[in-house]
Amino acid sequence: MALFIMICLAALAIDQLTKFFVISQMELGESITVIPQIFSITYAANPGGAFRILAHQTPLFIAIGLILVIGVVAALLYLPKKDVKLTLSLGLLTGGVLGNLIDRVRTGYVTDFLDFHVWPVFNFADIFIFIGTVFLLFILIQPQARRR
Repeated sequence: MALFIMICLAALAIDQLTKFFVISQMELGESITVIPQIFSITYAANPGGAFRILAHQTPLFIAIGLILVIGVVAALLYLPKKDVKLTLSLGLLTGGVLGNLIDRVRTGYVTDFLDFHVWPVFNFADIFIFIGTVFLLFILIQPQARRR
């Protein structure tokens, strides 16, 4: 459980600190080119989910986030204690969910800023959610004998 908490808190800290920096240094809608035509830091407010789906459904996203966090913490009580891969994936996933959940509770939207121009603007919480989920899926589809 300690490893899960450390991973979760590290992901949450990275997410919230980078969002704080963007919010404190930029105006909403402002964009700073880092690599021309490839990557910019663009301060955006996303009131929806991925790709802005279900925009302005903040109570739904808060409920889903809380259910996921409670479910993961409850599952950790029953899962193998020394499964580092599972702990890593759940820690990243939960840290990311908490990062976006904090935004939704505080402002009603998620702060996004990583802009690769060929994809909607996103944030570090989204990266942690994606990596944690993909890693978790790989763990779950492995045959039981290979997981140990």
